[in-house]
Amino acid sequence: MTEAGVSMSHTPAGNPAGTLLLQRREVAALLDLGECVEAVERAFQLHARGESLPPGVLSAYVPDGGFHVKAAGLKLERAYFAAKFNGNFSGNASRFGLPNIQGVILLCDAENGYPLALLDSIEITIQRTAAATAVAARYLARPESEVLTVCGCGNQGRSHLLALSRVLTLKQVFAWDADPVRAHDFAREFSERLGVAVEAVDELHTAARQSDLCVTCTSARRWFLACEDVRPGTFIAAVGTDSPDKQELDPQLMAVSRIVVDSLAQCAEFGELHHALEAGLVTRESVCSELADVVAGRKPGRTSPEEIVLFDSTGVALEDVAAAVAVYHKALRQGVGQRLDFAA
Repeated sequence: MTEAGVSMSHTPAGNPAGTLLLQRREVAALLDLGECVEAVERAFQLHARGESLPPGVLSAYVPDGGFHVKAAGLKLERAYFAAKFNGNFSGNASRFGLPNIQGVILLCDAENGYPLALLDSIEITIQRTAAATAVAARYLARPESEVLTVCGCGNQGRSHLLALSRVLTLKQVFAWDADPVRAHDFAREFSERLGVAVEAVDELHTAARQSDLCVTCTSARRWFLACEDVRPGTFIAAVGTDSPDKQELDPQLMAVSRIVVDSLAQCAEFGELHHALEAGLVTRESVCSELADVVAGRKPGRTSPEEIVLFDSTGVALEDVAAAVAVYHKALRQGVGQRLDFAA
């Protein structure tokens, strides 16, 4: 194993003789949220133009959690493929002192299969998820939106507030969490950090009714946001439902909203759409578009200031590829990480 930055021999195809290994702290230092938003938006554009390997997912559920493999490819300055292997166990923090979501991303050259990099997945998962919501808000929220409610004040709540503040001018933020202490800590931190009024609230329904945007990023197993909590014109990003047993929204809310999904196949299987389909309140044809088609201008996003627009986000591998490539190139430029030749 040798440090990155040291002269390396190369394969005939031009790849370095070794896979770049990047730890979580290194990925966190390299991954800029603004760059991640732009990379994710470009990934959706490329996907809409057919310049991708379509994303796929394989899931396996076990007691108290589950595993998933998400994979896709993008044609950038070269063709890349990435597969993310994540474990998702919502009780990890309290039971074992471990992250609830953890895993690795394998980034490969899609022309010859060479394993270019193996990256810790935690920071990429956190940031690329928020980046996708920020991209969706660019196209689906009312441009004058300035009041946000964040449901869930963990890692995703934090990254979502930061990402949305990059694409919209926020003036008021309400923070709600099942743990009131965490909501108050969140409000105190981001009031100072962003210079925006961030208020912890115990009553979600009142806050949501005052909001232009509402982001749900919890591990809830029972819905908590109802139709009567949402006023006309609101943009909702439903982020926490990434397995069939999770749910954050009243299925009736899906029925009265303009629905845009990150992936129709995934959302129908384990997103908020899954629950609305099971309840018989919507059909697949009720979905207006996938986000890629909106970003590419192939289908309309918001069509009126009054409609409720709902983004069902289950997290697609296109986002992982885009973020992993950005980190990989920056690591090469800065000489960060180590190399291991698995074929040696």
